[in-house]
Amino acid sequence: MARLSIDPASPGRFLEVNQAFCELTGYSREQLETLDCEALTHPEDVEEDASLLAQLVAGEIQNYEIETRCIHAERHVVWVLVTASLVRDDSGKPLYCIRQIQDIQERKQFAGHLEYLADHDALTGLFNRRRFVRELSHQMSYAHRYGEGGAVLFLDIDNFKDVNDTLGHQAGDELIASVAHLLGERLRETDAIARLGGDEFAVLLPRVGADEAAAVARGLMQAVRQNPLRSTGRPIALTVSVGIAPFHAGAGTTADDLLIEADLAMYNAKEVGRDRFVFASDEQQARMENRLTWTGRIRKALDEDLFVLYCQPILDLRSNEISQYELLLRMPGTSGELLLPASFLYTAERYDLIRRIDRWVISRAIELIGDERRDGRELRLEVNVSGRSVADPELPGFIVEQLDAASIDPAQLILEVTETAAIGNMDEARRFVARLTDIGCCFALDDFGAGFGSFYYLKYLPLDYLKIDGEFIRNLPASNTDQLILRSIVQMANGLGKKTIAEFVGDEESLQLLREHGVQYAQGYHVGRPRPLTELRAPVHTNAAAGQHSQGPGRSPSPGSSASQPEGTSADRCRS
Repeated sequence: MARLSIDPASPGRFLEVNQAFCELTGYSREQLETLDCEALTHPEDVEEDASLLAQLVAGEIQNYEIETRCIHAERHVVWVLVTASLVRDDSGKPLYCIRQIQDIQERKQFAGHLEYLADHDALTGLFNRRRFVRELSHQMSYAHRYGEGGAVLFLDIDNFKDVNDTLGHQAGDELIASVAHLLGERLRETDAIARLGGDEFAVLLPRVGADEAAAVARGLMQAVRQNPLRSTGRPIALTVSVGIAPFHAGAGTTADDLLIEADLAMYNAKEVGRDRFVFASDEQQARMENRLTWTGRIRKALDEDLFVLYCQPILDLRSNEISQYELLLRMPGTSGELLLPASFLYTAERYDLIRRIDRWVISRAIELIGDERRDGRELRLEVNVSGRSVADPELPGFIVEQLDAASIDPAQLILEVTETAAIGNMDEARRFVARLTDIGCCFALDDFGAGFGSFYYLKYLPLDYLKIDGEFIRNLPASNTDQLILRSIVQMANGLGKKTIAEFVGDEESLQLLREHGVQYAQGYHVGRPRPLTELRAPVHTNAAAGQHSQGPGRSPSPGSSASQPEGTSADRCRS
């Protein structure tokens, strides 16, 4: 507490202070009573405090409260909450100002930390997407008002997933932090840089033209290229792909639109070879509008329950019985045709609709298993789960609720995690798989062997099935290399207690080789083509002696019947 003079000759001078105020400020009582409050107030806060005191003395306000910065005797800043009012005599004449001062330094530091966390990426210290969009919106408004322009760069590390898969996520984090440092060092103070998520960065360049933006992009790419990561003692070459989206006065785009344009330009850079920059174009804008049209169609399919599920049988090579089915997604087209996932899943992933699709497919799978059980038939289904859904902390609870509501055995549901899917956080993936494994769900690693992460995933995820990528199966009879690889995979899987499923099985000779090598399950056109769920009834049987399959009512065609194109391509999988 402190008493202040309101005498016009010495306003704000300390008349009396208590011991708590002395301890707060670091001054003795004698020292304080030779000073005024301005001497202890941060220069940026003096005017506001003096103005409020003047209004108080003039009778314009009854009291005031202000958060201000007090200068400690040792010259550091202490945040305080000041509550001020006047003390009057019996006649109502003001005598002095009384100030209650509360130390709020800890609260301000905590609030500042929360504010920092809300605006910054924890790994790199750069702005996050939320703050970047705010900065970009402000700069675009400024450009519109003053007739200036600028540009946004969208950067993505090339082949980042390979680093995560081969060296681990700690090395991936080191790479991201290293690239963030390299980029930040080469930008102006007036530029803004953010980590948008994963290995994606964005740079805001105010008041630049296209040539300047290209020069900055070129310089950033060169900096990354010339500074390899040295996480394991050996250098790892790095490159980035960059999309550039200029903006100018009068443009009717929003900050989010501009980021999408830069994002799409970056993907164009990747498609034409990586390690380069590409400008957003009118043609790209047309593609973006087309994708936005696709998002509307996807939302409509979700909202109106229009998606269609097909199923493809998986054959148990020991019993020659169909053991389970993989669910495959279709979406109705504008002319009534059914579209394969390749037509719409990219858009669903880029516009964050993929998790809704995953939930739709999972809930339908559980519903179907329950319906079949009530009819006296056991059904086991496989469903693909996207990398984004694996990182969704609410999805396991959703699946548990669905399973409980349907009263089915969780072991009847097999969730496929695609080996080539972008699982950005292995810890999240492990928690996801562990939670559902605990209740009895099964997991399969799809596309096993297709990328660099097969053994990494196998080490850290408790999997039940390895689905051997069709690249090693489609030419199996003619390729000794594929047969050696297949034998190694089966031996390893057996040693780890995992079951193997071969994909892309297109002929009887391949099927026999799979049996000889000890593969337990087979999937492909030779086993059965994808069929509508309405045809899913009696199981498909195999005549082991003849090496031919017989089909139940409405089932898949027999092996050898127009099976020239094996099932399993990414265009025809439920790549959620």
